[in-house]
Amino acid sequence: MELFKTYKLWDIEPVRGLDTTLWDAEGVQYTDLYGGHAVISIGHCHPHYIEMLSAQLGKLGFYSNAVQNSLQKDLAARLGKISGYTDYSLFLCNSGAEANENAFKLASFHTGKPKILAFCKAFHGRTSGAVEATDNPAIRSAFNESPNVSFVPLNDIAAVEEQLSSGNYAGVIIEGIQGVAGIYEPTDDFLRSLRDLCTKYGVMLILDEIQSGYGRTGMFFAHQHAGIRADIITTAKGMANGFPIGGVLISPEIEARYGMLGTTFGGNHLACTAALAVLDVMENEHLVENAAKVGEYFAKAFGAGAQLDKALKEYRGRGLMIGLHLKEEYEGLRDRLLFEKHFFTGAAGASVIRLLPSLTISEKTAESFVNAWKELVG
Repeated sequence: MELFKTYKLWDIEPVRGLDTTLWDAEGVQYTDLYGGHAVISIGHCHPHYIEMLSAQLGKLGFYSNAVQNSLQKDLAARLGKISGYTDYSLFLCNSGAEANENAFKLASFHTGKPKILAFCKAFHGRTSGAVEATDNPAIRSAFNESPNVSFVPLNDIAAVEEQLSSGNYAGVIIEGIQGVAGIYEPTDDFLRSLRDLCTKYGVMLILDEIQSGYGRTGMFFAHQHAGIRADIITTAKGMANGFPIGGVLISPEIEARYGMLGTTFGGNHLACTAALAVLDVMENEHLVENAAKVGEYFAKAFGAGAQLDKALKEYRGRGLMIGLHLKEEYEGLRDRLLFEKHFFTGAAGASVIRLLPSLTISEKTAESFVNAWKELVG
């Protein structure tokens, strides 16, 4: 049996990591500025993370959700405190797509309405409902097509109100920052107006913070820059530093009923331990503040809002969620950064390099990337 082909793969196999450094099977050293799609939040092989997971594995790795698990309660309390959502409840699952599926279901249960409003260029996952709300017809099968999801342009509040006024919408889902699309932000004013419209029309505001959350933008959730609160927040990628987990933060206005949600693996002992270790490191090493500081360094280095770097059309993003929109003549730069300078980065098409490094990244490491960039750009 062979693997089902899903992605075009680089001919590189990382076999060992430490903080923002990776080594491949031949011993070649790389600097990781992508974190496996924003998953590695506290660096590869953090000693506290290893210690906690190893200790838990020696006690109990998994049991069902039919019994008590105090680790889940500890995680809910810690996450509520650090995020500022202490009065919300937490549902634990296994991935971001699964978190969004449950968010849609909760919104529909609560309102009794069927429809979800999403935004052009959105990416919310590849499972059935999540891929319906993803603005990419190429990854939706006929099975995933339904009339229950509509799309409007990002930052177009008039288009939002035109849809919501129909009265059929259970929820609006919006990414804190659109990641897969190439790092596009809803403006703070737009988010505030969106919050007002959702309240006006009795629609649940769902913030997909799967990639933009967990301190990446310099606040715990990206939408908090706008000073708003969502009804439902979904999270996953940076939540457990590579251990599969997802979470849904749920407003106290939404009543829980037995059987409404459920999961086999969600919130298992190892997943909760990994997530608690991440919160420990984030707090003890002040990683949200570090994301803001190093993000500011990157913005200045690439000339955001001033003299823009010669290779760029635009610098986008906040904190350590960065999109470097390349001019056409520099669209091969990502390959050169990888193979000549040994920096892992992400992409959105051929023209956007995405930086999503661990929140532990130092200014020295950021500077080394900027220097390598300048050497290649000339």
